[in-house]
Amino acid sequence: MLNTLYRRRISILLAHTLYIRCLKYKIKMAMTKKHFWKCLLGSIAAVITLQFALHFNSFYVLNNVIDKTEELSFSNAVMSNQSIIKLPYSECKEDTSARNFTNFNKEPQTMKDFLTYRHCRSFPQLLDSPMKCGGPANSKEVSLLLAIKSSPANYERREAVRKTWGVEKTYNGFQVKRIFLIGTPKQKYEKRMMQLLTIESQLYNDVLQWDFYDSFYNLTLKQVLFLTWFEAKCPGAKYIFDGDDDVFVNTVNVITYLNSLSKDGNKHHLFVGALNTNMPPIRQTNRKYYVPQALFKGNKFDPYCGGGGILIASFTAHSIIRESQYIPLFPIDDVYLGMCLARAGLKPSNHEGIKTLGIRLPNVDSFDPCYYRHMLVVHRFVPYEMLIMWNALQITELKCRQKSRVTVEKTNSLNKKLLLE
Repeated sequence: MLNTLYRRRISILLAHTLYIRCLKYKIKMAMTKKHFWKCLLGSIAAVITLQFALHFNSFYVLNNVIDKTEELSFSNAVMSNQSIIKLPYSECKEDTSARNFTNFNKEPQTMKDFLTYRHCRSFPQLLDSPMKCGGPANSKEVSLLLAIKSSPANYERREAVRKTWGVEKTYNGFQVKRIFLIGTPKQKYEKRMMQLLTIESQLYNDVLQWDFYDSFYNLTLKQVLFLTWFEAKCPGAKYIFDGDDDVFVNTVNVITYLNSLSKDGNKHHLFVGALNTNMPPIRQTNRKYYVPQALFKGNKFDPYCGGGGILIASFTAHSIIRESQYIPLFPIDDVYLGMCLARAGLKPSNHEGIKTLGIRLPNVDSFDPCYYRHMLVVHRFVPYEMLIMWNALQITELKCRQKSRVTVEKTNSLNKKLLLE
């Protein structure tokens, strides 16, 4: 790795060489003053370029090991057959006893990987924001921590959140902070993604990244690692919004709702979202939410809230992380949180203003801002839609007809049907 002194010496040597070259050309070719200065300016540009390249050389060296691993893992291979949890930096080792799992060889590759590595819960943290909440002692000043699950490549989504509902500010004494939860990329552009995340972290101080592959089955791991970080770095924050980077949050409505509770999130339970009850496990191996019979033998899950957007009291978050130590990781993160709540003797609640399956009504424009005036969280939005909706809701007097109100019962029945499909 190149240190600062070495980089400086290389730059000085190059500058001197280029200056002598311009001087020689001036004498030999009878350069005009104008061309001589052009030569010098070109030399200066070359030195600046070199300085920039050398400055990031250490980053390239650090990621060289990952690059080589990526090339070995993904070249000439079909993505669906690749391990999703192979960890170049982690000491986590595969659990060979997982092969004794019933019908292990018939499971999809992604499920095999999950079963083989699900005992691993500790991974190196690559990017941190230790003072996000002002330190543990001062974290009680934070009213709401927005903990947003993101993937490395989702830069546009993160930028949209930063510019809209995820703005860090204080609303009449209600302090809001933002943090993104990210693993490591597994695509061939990994080095670029790592550079991007490092720059984002330096610019915004809002990235938590751990050294595990960012994938669907690792969302539960991400959840556990975040709550562990929360206990250590931000234990006093009153409430957490736990959600995805493609949801739309009406921040003012969320704050209004939390204030209306007139309770201290550090002392009272709250776990509210789009409640799912009596939900059966899906047994079809080609489905996203597939759960093997041998992994979960029951006919229905404990009550849980859809993972797209949940409001959690600090009291409840500490209870979840405590109980999670006794429950093996599960491939569906929101179901896992429901399991932790059940073990703690706590219950999730429903809020009609949280729609993690979106607003779906027949023969109407579901993007009408009037539907979102009273909503807290709605899934799913692409970045440009997020910006449009946020700006539309800043209009203090929307002209909405009475029939523009969302019919809650109809939306809920449609959402439940979609969950079971």
